[in-house]
Amino acid sequence: MTPNFPTNNRLMDAVDATWPPAEARLAGPWLLRRGDGGGQRVSAASTADQSAALEPAEAGMLAWDQPPLFRITPDQTTLDRRLAEAGYAAKDPVVLYIAPVASLTDGGDETVKIFRVSSPLAIVDEMWLNGGIGPGRRAVMTRPAGPRMTLLARADDRPVGVAFVAIDDDIAMIHAIEVAPEHRRKGGGTILIRGAASFAAEHGATWLTIAVTEANAAARALYERVGMASAGRYHYRIKAD
Repeated sequence: MTPNFPTNNRLMDAVDATWPPAEARLAGPWLLRRGDGGGQRVSAASTADQSAALEPAEAGMLAWDQPPLFRITPDQTTLDRRLAEAGYAAKDPVVLYIAPVASLTDGGDETVKIFRVSSPLAIVDEMWLNGGIGPGRRAVMTRPAGPRMTLLARADDRPVGVAFVAIDDDIAMIHAIEVAPEHRRKGGGTILIRGAASFAAEHGATWLTIAVTEANAAARALYERVGMASAGRYHYRIKAD
C-alpha cells in the first residue's frame, strides 16, 4: 500500500464531512448523530474513549427516537468487546476504498458521458428512489460544507446511473452511487467514478474514496477493477434482538 494513503481515522473524518448528520452533539466523550432518515452513517454514535460509559450515548439516541447504534473502527477492539458483552451485535462491516485522483482521470472530455446536476432533476430522484435512496438520504446531500455535486451518467443517450460526490480538503468521497439494473456490468459505474474523479481534480482533491459494505461483492469488484484499493474499515454494533 502506498505509504501516503490517508489513515483510517482521516478517512472517517472525510466520511463525516461529506455525509453529515442532521444534527450532531456531544454526550460526554460521545459524538451523537441524528440521522433523520439518512441511514446508519449519519445515525451512529462514536468516541475516541474506549472506556466511555455506554449509558449517555444510549440515552441520547433514544431521546431522538433512534435505536442505539455505535460505529467502531479497527483500532477500537476494547470498545468493540464491551459492546458485544453488553448485547450489541456486529452489523454491516464497511470497506473504504481509495485511489489517487490522478490515476482515475485520463484527461478526456467527460461531458459526453456525465451531466453535473446542481438543481433538482426528476430522473435523478427517480433513479435514486428505485435504488432505495429515499428523501432522508437525499437530504444529507444538501449539508456538506465543501464542494459537492450530483452526477448523472449516460450511455447510448440514456441515463444509466447517478452518484453524489463531495470534497473534504484533499479527499473526495462518492456516496449514493446507483446504476440502473439493466446497465450494470456495462460500464455505468466506471463512468460515474471517472466523472467524480474529474470533479475532484478540478477542486484540488488528491484522493477519491468510497465506502461499501463488505458483503457487496459486485461493487467491490468494480472498485478494484478501476484501480481502487482497500484502505480502511469500520463496522456498526446494534442491540441484538
